[in-house]
Amino acid sequence: MSVALYPGSFDPIHNGHVAIIETGASLFERVIVAIGHNPAKPSGMFTPEDRVAMVKASVSHLSNVEVEMFSGLVTVAAANLGATCLLKGVRSNTDVDAEMLQANMNAKTGNGIPTVFLPGLGEDALVSSRYVREISSAGGDVSAVVPAAVRTSLAEKG
Repeated sequence: MSVALYPGSFDPIHNGHVAIIETGASLFERVIVAIGHNPAKPSGMFTPEDRVAMVKASVSHLSNVEVEMFSGLVTVAAANLGATCLLKGVRSNTDVDAEMLQANMNAKTGNGIPTVFLPGLGEDALVSSRYVREISSAGGDVSAVVPAAVRTSLAEKG
C-alpha cells in the first residue's frame, strides 16, 4: 500500500497546503498529514490541537486523508505510521534547495525513506503560513488564501 506522510507545522494550513494534499490523495492510497510539534519551541499562532482541528476540517472531503500529530523526527513518525514515502510541496528554487537537503538526510538517517516532491501550482502556489500569520495579525484580510476553518479560527483570534 502506498502511504505518503505530508509533514509540517501547518500554522495555519492554507490553500497551497490543501492543493498539495488533494494532489497527493489522487496519487497515493493514503495520505497522512502529520502536524509536527516541538514542545521545546513556542507553539506559534495556534496550538497543535487547533491545527489538527483546522486541517481535519480543511481535508474532510478527502476520504483517504488522515491527520496526526507528532513530535521528534519525521522519519520516526513515518515509520510508526506506516508511511512508504514523505510528501513535500515546493514553491520555488529556495524550497527545492532546502527540501533536497532534508530529503537526503532523511534518506540516509531514516531507513532510506524516499521523498516525493510536488510543485505548488496555480493561484495558491506561493502562499506562506508565515505571511498568513503576519498579515492576519496586522488586521489584513487573508480569506482568499485559507480554508473556511482557518478563516473562522483567525476571526476568533481577533
